Amino acid sequence: MKTLLAALLIALLTGCATGPVIDHTYSAKGQSSRVKFVVLHYTAINLPQSIKVLTEQTVSSHYLLTDEAVPVVYGLVDETRQSNHAGVSNWKNYTLLNGSSIGIEIVNPGFTESPAGRVWYPFPQAQVDRLIVLLQDIVKRHNIPPENILGHSDIAPQRKQDPGPLFPWDQLARHGLVAWPDAAKVAAARPVYDLMLPDVAWFQARLATVGYAVPQTGIFDDATRNVIAAFQMKYRPLTIDGAPDAETAALLDALTTPAVKPAA
Repeated sequence: MKTLLAALLIALLTGCATGPVIDHTYSAKGQSSRVKFVVLHYTAINLPQSIKVLTEQTVSSHYLLTDEAVPVVYGLVDETRQSNHAGVSNWKNYTLLNGSSIGIEIVNPGFTESPAGRVWYPFPQAQVDRLIVLLQDIVKRHNIPPENILGHSDIAPQRKQDPGPLFPWDQLARHGLVAWPDAAKVAAARPVYDLMLPDVAWFQARLATVGYAVPQTGIFDDATRNVIAAFQMKYRPLTIDGAPDAETAALLDALTTPAVKPAA
């Protein structure tokens, strides 16, 4: 009798220590990954400082990609948990993307100011190659579409510039990781916009279609300029002045005009 009571007591105590017993016999059909986006950043500081900041301060990321000759990927936050990398952010109908994204910090100095303007730092090819492998794995596991692989400047264009104009988005696009405007469509649309540039409302509407949070006022204000500059940084990095020009219009056209389906 005493042995039975002791066994029951142990079982009770064990249950209390481990939490409630959950039966996983059934699984709901209506579910998906928490992760909808991947957001890329540069650290703007060196590797030792990056490790210290991302592990000891409030800001964090799921992964840190080093700039060593043989780059290392450090996993700092489990993908099931939220990291603090995006801040105040918007994309499509999502806000505050920390809760729905994976953040990747890439060790890169960012830029320095010079008398001639900002001098941006390139990303070593070995680092880019390692990033592509990491992204391919994340995309496969979470079924993330190419239009949701983003830069910090995409989701927070009023305050962020990373990963900057020297980040090789085109390389990611060649691996199917990023939505990219078709070159033939851009070339076909460019002469039309050289002849007549759309008004500001058109640019604002098309940028919103891509996913950017942009005013829909028809007024070319500083906020709109910043969003256009963020778009240019990704798709036309040679000139990132934020001006609504013909080339930017052609790129937006190619990205946002639905493909015409052939007649049945």
